[in-house]
Amino acid sequence: MKFSFVWSSCFYFSPDTTSNSTRQGAKVAPNVIGAFSYEELKQATSGFRFSNKIGEGGFGSVYKMERVVAIKVLSEESRQGDREFMSEINSTSNFSHENLVQLHGGCIGQGGSRILVYEYMENNSLAQAFWKSRTEICLGIARGLAHIHEEIRPHVVHRDIKASNILLDQNFNPKISDFGLSKLFPQNITYISTRVAGTLGYLAPEYAISGHLTRKSDVYSFGVLLLEIVSGRTAVDFDPQLGEYYLVEKAWKMYEEEKLIELVDPMLKGKFSEAEAVRFIKVGLLCVQQFRRLRPVMSMAIKMLSGEVNLDDQVDITQPGVITDIRNVKLCQSLTSAKEQ
Repeated sequence: MKFSFVWSSCFYFSPDTTSNSTRQGAKVAPNVIGAFSYEELKQATSGFRFSNKIGEGGFGSVYKMERVVAIKVLSEESRQGDREFMSEINSTSNFSHENLVQLHGGCIGQGGSRILVYEYMENNSLAQAFWKSRTEICLGIARGLAHIHEEIRPHVVHRDIKASNILLDQNFNPKISDFGLSKLFPQNITYISTRVAGTLGYLAPEYAISGHLTRKSDVYSFGVLLLEIVSGRTAVDFDPQLGEYYLVEKAWKMYEEEKLIELVDPMLKGKFSEAEAVRFIKVGLLCVQQFRRLRPVMSMAIKMLSGEVNLDDQVDITQPGVITDIRNVKLCQSLTSAKEQ
């Protein structure tokens, strides 16, 4: 069974729809995304049966249906309310790219339950799969971020780039998913002051402290993810001797000691290009530098990763910034915008 579009049974989503209008529907051009009936989605998942569940997070559960689509059912108790629901729709309906997960449609069902319908990714998330080609995965993620940061209008900042939000298709091609926290950046706006959201270990320090969100906030998160992919470690790790430590700090220490090659995942058993691995780690460190103006934009990061830019000759790496204490994170910020000073 595959899904058909049932335009009359639900509603369309508009980029400027507010949380109040999500409960009532909105009139929009029919080419934005599809609309599905609640009963159609319920039937396709056999009543949201547990055996069809392929993932679960803080926002809700994800179900599959015969490798055709993935159905994300947002929990009524989750932190993802109407604002985040509409952010995900507004962002994902605005682009189409091979390294971005495709949103097919959605539905508000019984009791106001919120459901999103995505393309199905056979190999689940980066966090749960052993990848065949780490370099291609890193480049694919970078291309997806460059697309939303630089190529589409308005620009989009994801706000929660991490391993579990990178999905892999049957060929292990990466696609960025979960745009529930994303923000649209109107033209000529450098930063947006907003509440801090994301995952500790991936948060850019200036964003975590001030609430000033920029595209460089995503670049920082990408840098952490890049270090994770190459090293096989998590952003916040534990060592029996060191205790809890942050991967960014460990990578910087090994850079200073000129031991970057020792950071590479031992599971690779030496079957990798040392020069390429060191280059990828250096790009990761460039992306997590303390001062955001020093971090590369994503299009430049792609050139660095692919070897078009010689890092040894043209780039200086400075100390990274890192948030190690949740008490330093600014949890609430007014929703205003301004230009960077």
